[in-house]
Amino acid sequence: MRDLTSCFSDHAIKVSDASCSGNSSHSIFPISAAGGGGGCRSSTSRSPSTDQPSIQISTTLLFKSKLSSVINPLLINLTWSRNQLSTCLSISFPEFPHSWKPAFLTDKKGKHSFLASSSTISLHWDFSSATFDQGPDPINNFYVAVIVDFEFALLLGDQIEEFLNKFSEKLPVAEFSMICRKEQVVGRTLYSITRARFGDGEIVDHEITIRCRGGGLNDGKDAELFVFIDKKRVVHATKLNWNFRGNQTIFIDGSPVDVMWDMYGWWFSGMVGQSVFMFRKRSSLDSRLWLEEQGTVGFSLLIQAFRSP
Repeated sequence: MRDLTSCFSDHAIKVSDASCSGNSSHSIFPISAAGGGGGCRSSTSRSPSTDQPSIQISTTLLFKSKLSSVINPLLINLTWSRNQLSTCLSISFPEFPHSWKPAFLTDKKGKHSFLASSSTISLHWDFSSATFDQGPDPINNFYVAVIVDFEFALLLGDQIEEFLNKFSEKLPVAEFSMICRKEQVVGRTLYSITRARFGDGEIVDHEITIRCRGGGLNDGKDAELFVFIDKKRVVHATKLNWNFRGNQTIFIDGSPVDVMWDMYGWWFSGMVGQSVFMFRKRSSLDSRLWLEEQGTVGFSLLIQAFRSP
């Protein structure tokens, strides 16, 4: 199993409309976003209830699919991104980075097939009528299907049953699960709100809020970091000029979850700094950190926050 970072590769099939083509990930950063200037936010500025969260610009979902035709699980990346004009979808397969040439597709609905190593992969998608919440990934009225040889490797979306009813073949469906969700947000202050499920049997999302208060650019002395789960504070770090990296174990529905943060770039990289936060479910308290669990792959949430100029 490859590590999570290497799985978010640049080798991808991109599905979008024409207005998304030619834009790099940095070209869609807005010039201004939520909050005031400086570091996290001024402790004397607006109250938390009136602050506007950072803008989420991309979401990458990493899936593991256990196909009957291969021994090792297949990893599949789906990345949703957006600019002021449109939403884009890219699909990549980290296990096949060099065996096929990435294709750029320009429709919000369609299909595409290609060869990867000794397998035939077919993609079917439709998000032409999709509805969205705050993020770039759709919440309703869409489907995405991935076929490897003669087996469905991935089925997503509330319209997938309608797609299967119209599909010409009855194919088996592999066991698949999401193992990582990566979000990129941008703003002049650090204030991110998202939702995630950490348990295999969970049916309700947990609201996760990350905030930073106080301090100015290149000065984290008086800054504070807060992490809330369902509006309950679970992490509080102070003096971020020294504590810009750290970790803490919290509990969500009785399961241990490791929270890790790296805010060095946010404080010491000028006006275009960034910070990274990771939430990783651990199988038990027996191991000190999830890094010691070589034989298991728990769900991870990775949030990368960029400071807009």
